[in-house]
Amino acid sequence: MSGANLLQYGIFLLVVALLVQPVGTYLALVFEGEKTLLDPLLRPVERWLLRLFGVDISEQMDWKRYALCFVLFGLGGSLVLYGLLRLQSVLPGGPASYLTTPLTPDLASNTAISFATTTTWQAYGGETTMSYISQIVGLSAQNFLAGAAGLAVGIAFIRGLARQQSTELGNFWVDIVRASLWVLLPLSLAGGLVLVWQGVPLNFDPYTAVTTLEGRQQVIAQGPVAALEFIKNLGTNGGGFFNVNAAHPYENPTSLSNFLEMLAIVVLPAALTCTFGRLIGRPREGWMLFGVMTVLFLLGLLACGWIEQANNPQIAALANILPDGNLEGKEVRFGIGGSVLGAITTSNGATGSYNSMHDSYLPLGGAVPLVNMLLGEIIYGGLGTGLYSLIVVQVVALFVASLMVGIVPEYLGKRIGIVEIKLVALYIVLGPLAVLSLTALAVSTAEGRAGLVTNSGFHGFSEILYAYSSSFANNGQNFAGLNANSPFYNLTTAIAMMLGRFGQGVIALALAGQFAKQVRRPATSGSLPSATPQFAGFLIAVILITGGLSYFPVLALGPIAEHVRLNW
Repeated sequence: MSGANLLQYGIFLLVVALLVQPVGTYLALVFEGEKTLLDPLLRPVERWLLRLFGVDISEQMDWKRYALCFVLFGLGGSLVLYGLLRLQSVLPGGPASYLTTPLTPDLASNTAISFATTTTWQAYGGETTMSYISQIVGLSAQNFLAGAAGLAVGIAFIRGLARQQSTELGNFWVDIVRASLWVLLPLSLAGGLVLVWQGVPLNFDPYTAVTTLEGRQQVIAQGPVAALEFIKNLGTNGGGFFNVNAAHPYENPTSLSNFLEMLAIVVLPAALTCTFGRLIGRPREGWMLFGVMTVLFLLGLLACGWIEQANNPQIAALANILPDGNLEGKEVRFGIGGSVLGAITTSNGATGSYNSMHDSYLPLGGAVPLVNMLLGEIIYGGLGTGLYSLIVVQVVALFVASLMVGIVPEYLGKRIGIVEIKLVALYIVLGPLAVLSLTALAVSTAEGRAGLVTNSGFHGFSEILYAYSSSFANNGQNFAGLNANSPFYNLTTAIAMMLGRFGQGVIALALAGQFAKQVRRPATSGSLPSATPQFAGFLIAVILITGGLSYFPVLALGPIAEHVRLNW
């Protein structure tokens, strides 16, 4: 691996670490209703919006009501988006003559659920399917709203751990408004302007037909790309304006834009660890979680970079081939370093954006982003969801460690009882159950195997496994060799998306509600400290062991078997 790539990775992680404290503190101020610099401008807007929808800002919700609002908000958003997509052909606002992919009922419903769950799984090409009004009013609006909903649930989860003898987790509607007005809107506006400066188009012009130097006709797609690009990353959504997403020069034209887009993906999920530590009154707990996330992120980054820097052995065996690494499916303006940074960041950040074709990575190189998703998007993860996913695993680690030394299991001074551990077990089991069951269904049916139009065998199996892992993790990436635009895949991936979003989200809120009812006991000499380097190492071991036990057999059938066949 080159020194330039290592320097790029180091600068990226350094910038993330420097932003955690100020951004995390700002998030805490916003959701606690404390004073910020934007209050004179945004507080009147907040009051007007809440009054418009009849929301009492002082009203609190228990976990059941909060979860109901969360689910209904997501399902309602998907229904509105479905209607818009189905009516696209009769609505104005787009280069209709170039939209060649019909929005069938199954594709429209899959897309609507995908964007309402922040998955943004795309079984279509954006520039040949979506009109400008669908992109702006439909998809981009969901990037804001679904991202805000995820952040709201994450904050509610933190409140459940911080509060004592309470049934209240906050007000979902107030949290949604604050997440949108104080966090996503200003950052997206600033980021979008920077992307315009870097060359990302922002217009409503029709597609341009040109004659190339070879005398052939070519259509150049364009549109309000900058308005969608930054929020798709900031809200950990990821759906691209173009079919090739951030590999397209109009979405991601320069190395600086690539760096900023990757930074936008992780800055809020990483900063939530600081918000968590501040709101529970134990900053070290937040820094410990950030450290665990960063160590796992760095391990995946170095592993994938090292693997992709090696040549494909079948190509390396050819004469006159220079050992420049595996550049297939990668943009030369980013190189292997920028492409790998994008792959690891987006797969960890529950963001379906990609700046290279992961399907063209070497078998083990493609396995790294796959493993990131299979671990449950706990390495920074989605906006709001990544934090509570990691804390759920932390509760498991504390439960196991406490039983090993013979003490009562506790987390933050609150007992981990039967109800809590049942909820944690249900949360953890749901992922393997959904991903493995749907993968088995796809490989065992003709409808599922029909999607393998370019690859079969080990790599075809990996494509199917990647699709369901991505869908359940609400990530949205794919191995592009799989033809997922069929009724079978549109239905089954939608099921995985809803289980990952609403199933785990509701369980997390229920767990927060259980912890909120308890009294925090003071630490004693018999308490197990959870903010130490030793426990951080134990937590990493628990993450890797539980992930390995759940998914190693299917990884052996896919990328590991393909690696063995490729090299021997």
